[in-house]
Amino acid sequence: MEDSAPGATPGRAQHATRAQFDLMASKLRRPVVRPGTVPRRSLIDRLAKDDVRPVVSVVAPSGYGKTTLLSQWAGLDRQSFAWVSLDDRDNDPKVLLSYVAEALDRVQPVGERVFEALASRASSVPGSVVPRLGSAFWSMTTPVALVLDDVHLLHNTECRSALSVLADHVPARSRLVLAGRAEPPLRIARLRAEGRLLEIGPGELSLTREDAAALLRAAGVRLGEADLATLHQRTEGWPAGLYLAALYLKEGGPLGSAAVSFGGDDRLVSDYMEAEFLARISARHRVFLTRTAVLEQMSGALCEAVLELPGSAATLAELASSNLLLVPLDRRGHWYRYHHLFRDMLLAELERLEPGLLPVLRRRAAGWCLDHGRPEEALEYFMAAEDVGEVVRLVEKLALPAFRRARLSTVQRWLRWLDGHGGIEGHPMAALWASLLAAQVGRPAEAERWADAVDRGKNRGTGSDDPVTRAWTAVLRALLCRHGVKQMLADADEAVQWFAAAGIVAPVAGTCRGLAMVLSGDPQGADVCLAEAISEGADIGAPDVLADAWCERSLLAIARGEWSSAEAFARQARAVEYRAGIEETLVCAVHARIAWHRGDVAAAQRELVSAQRLRPFLTYIHPHLAIQARIELAQVHLALADMAGARTLMREIDEILKRRPDLGTLVGEARALRARLTAERSPAYPGASSLTAAELRVLPMLATHLSFPEIGAEMFLSPHTVKSQAMSIYRKVGVSSRHQAVTRSRELGLLEG
Repeated sequence: MEDSAPGATPGRAQHATRAQFDLMASKLRRPVVRPGTVPRRSLIDRLAKDDVRPVVSVVAPSGYGKTTLLSQWAGLDRQSFAWVSLDDRDNDPKVLLSYVAEALDRVQPVGERVFEALASRASSVPGSVVPRLGSAFWSMTTPVALVLDDVHLLHNTECRSALSVLADHVPARSRLVLAGRAEPPLRIARLRAEGRLLEIGPGELSLTREDAAALLRAAGVRLGEADLATLHQRTEGWPAGLYLAALYLKEGGPLGSAAVSFGGDDRLVSDYMEAEFLARISARHRVFLTRTAVLEQMSGALCEAVLELPGSAATLAELASSNLLLVPLDRRGHWYRYHHLFRDMLLAELERLEPGLLPVLRRRAAGWCLDHGRPEEALEYFMAAEDVGEVVRLVEKLALPAFRRARLSTVQRWLRWLDGHGGIEGHPMAALWASLLAAQVGRPAEAERWADAVDRGKNRGTGSDDPVTRAWTAVLRALLCRHGVKQMLADADEAVQWFAAAGIVAPVAGTCRGLAMVLSGDPQGADVCLAEAISEGADIGAPDVLADAWCERSLLAIARGEWSSAEAFARQARAVEYRAGIEETLVCAVHARIAWHRGDVAAAQRELVSAQRLRPFLTYIHPHLAIQARIELAQVHLALADMAGARTLMREIDEILKRRPDLGTLVGEARALRARLTAERSPAYPGASSLTAAELRVLPMLATHLSFPEIGAEMFLSPHTVKSQAMSIYRKVGVSSRHQAVTRSRELGLLEG
């Protein structure tokens, strides 16, 4: 088996040429305009004309034809369209922006740097991803309308902030089009004042009487002028209300009861569905409609599996051919979804009539998805069914691949759901992944909390008897090094033994063992152990672990004065990084030391800046690596006569040692560095190199449209703390405002854009 843990080193970025997860093609495809749809010619003319306003907001309640209007516009306009249909799972900024980048890339290449930042586990969304994507959008020479449909579903702060930045980077003759049920997350008042916003609302989307007549005729219903006027007045031109009334009239309902109240009020629409529409359709169609409403998307085969009713596929085909409230998702007519309003009404009816059937249907849907290679969709259905056991099983399987594909918010959402349903405590592997992933994204307190849960599970023997769980539990203990170097070595030895018992080739265990030997003062034994770990991992794809091992060998060679060997090992570490698309703090630190030794000051300074961007993620949760990297970096700062930078790193080293005092040889190295700094009498002038890890974490947020209180809420800091850190950043980079700080940080290489 492959060693597939998150690895030994946080504080790294990962690069790739395309999205590291499977994009759903249907989300990037303009919805099909169904026959019988009323053409909105006047609105399309308004959208298609040469309007200087770069941002278009289409906001109205469900059922007003927002998607239909934009799809009709895309079908008639010669301009290129980049389309993304949003859903709840896009509340992960890397996921959302991957779809946006891919949609734009289909019109004109946006450049590999965008996809590299998107694929990076450690790249900052506001600091790297959004600036690169915004710059790529701004640089497009092919006019494009970027349509984001159902934007009201985005509640993630980073996602919403990213849209605000994109609105400021719309190139000439292009448009950013945001459609949803609520006002988009933009600075609307500013856009209006600047004349940059075109707004379309319910008033414009409401059907005229002539449009209403055309809709009814297309649905097979003809009314006299008086009846049409009455129906149009009662619905106030609400397209969904008119269409539901047409379906009701086709089933023989009287005109007097045929109008759904204006605006789609949930209670009134549900009352209508119960008392009028559903009461008049056939029992077969009623069962099909209400029970398949549990499905996000549906095909004939999936409906057959969920309903366990023969002929369900034929029923879907029959309804799809006659009902505009089923939205096709592909060109072949295999996949559909319900119109959002229609699905909400059907689900409400199912919950009223058969509430106990909901989890049953969702579990059947999950089972079908598992059988057809759709594990993440299965996970979502199991979550909806509140099947904690199945969710635990799938999260343990899917968390690591999703993490490696930089979908951190997605993994955190799964883990939060499990935590809220008691699904992590008592499940050691789930707790273990939660701890490792929290460590990787620089959340040490959360990592410690879940490590404690792993230990509790081990002590109770809950699910911890199998060799795989025991092996990874030992790795976690070794990586966290909470009980000193001697115990770290014992934990690493235990991990090696349990991996062997499980038949798993896992260089992470050997690398931990080699590092523990380094800290124990056994450099020769460590070098042998690290070489063996590298040999083990060469063919199985554990790049983060291999980069760590090569770095440790390079540091051992430096200690022996063998600089040529050290440089060769460092080049191997960087080659591993390059092939895998990762970048880590320790590799930057080692290369900085070697560059300074060979007299290449410019290269050393570049490595220091790269390390600065990554350093906030290298916390006390992996204390040995955090201190090692900082000691190496501090020595380069000292060599460059940068006392402020070296002293900042020394303070961070001391803070880590307060939490982890038993780190073997690193304690002595830190003591020697502290003595050098104490003896040094040169003045220390605070500059960009003296930014603390906490300030470096806040810095990318300054590039967003978030206020200090909003940044604090996002980062779990008080507004006062954010303001204090911002003021310190301004002082250290030599500016007096937030905008200047962002500009200067980009000039220094601390931010991109």
